Amino acid sequence: MNQQQIFPWGDSRRFNSYSRYFKSTFGERIQKLTIDAGFTCPNRDGKVARGGCTFCLNDAFNPSYCTPEKSIRQQLEEGIEFHVKRYQKASRYLAYFQAYSNTYASLEKLKEVYSQAFELPEVVGVVVGTRPDCVDEEKLDFFAELSKEKYVAIEYGIESCYNNTLASVNRGHTYEDAIWAIEQTAKRHIKVGAHMMFGFPGETREQMLAQAEMLSKLPLNTIKFHQLQIFKGTYMAKEYEQNPEQFRFFGLQEYIDFFVEFLERLNPRFVVERFAGEVPPRFQAGPGWGLVRNEQLVSMLDKRLAELNTWQGRLFVETERKQEA
Repeated sequence: MNQQQIFPWGDSRRFNSYSRYFKSTFGERIQKLTIDAGFTCPNRDGKVARGGCTFCLNDAFNPSYCTPEKSIRQQLEEGIEFHVKRYQKASRYLAYFQAYSNTYASLEKLKEVYSQAFELPEVVGVVVGTRPDCVDEEKLDFFAELSKEKYVAIEYGIESCYNNTLASVNRGHTYEDAIWAIEQTAKRHIKVGAHMMFGFPGETREQMLAQAEMLSKLPLNTIKFHQLQIFKGTYMAKEYEQNPEQFRFFGLQEYIDFFVEFLERLNPRFVVERFAGEVPPRFQAGPGWGLVRNEQLVSMLDKRLAELNTWQGRLFVETERKQEA
């Protein structure tokens, strides 16, 4: 197979890329604008637990203009101004409600918040980051109605397919909760995404790879992966300081090779939005990869896939579960 082979997703790139997905969906580049609407989480306010996930530090990912003290419109306007300078090709945007759990409120509150996202004509859709235990059928029905006129995607933090891992990092939900939320979302023809992390203490390489088959059974449209990173001020940072021998971090090339193996087993219909995390070193309390930008990581992945003459889904085997993604 040569490099110009056209793969099932419609181009010669060796994985189903997010950039191709949006170009085919919208016909042009679409840029996400991160929004902090002031939501919290049930494992922070005491409904499920307190303290949040042991690894969580939203400040590591939020851009400087993104703060709940500003209105949603102001965050969008400042985000557009920032991205116009950086990405001059972008003229339409998605409002990405990223911080914490963006469905953790009453239905009335959700209607108020998400209506504000469309006050600017440049905003053509929303991406809603949330937890599987923060949706119900009534809320999903609301997003289903909204999706008839606008682009709507709900992105669920799964993080791990293993309940013992989820309990150890204080997620406060199970993998079965994630399956229910994803299937109910897809059933309503809402775009659905997932977020996963690799490298949790106690998970072996074989267990992490096995998740490719588990996830591939779900009706996902998009999926995002991060390697485990430890951030200053988190509970996990304290755990690492007290018991560093319990943690094993991926080296950069090691992670590239691991992800290639994972990608070979992953459903080729899944759009891979991101395969590694990038945060400023000032936030990190554990080993990192230095100042390696996301563009460099993607280039390394492309190169390694070509070297091995492999691609997303090469080892994927269809299961009996109906695929709706």
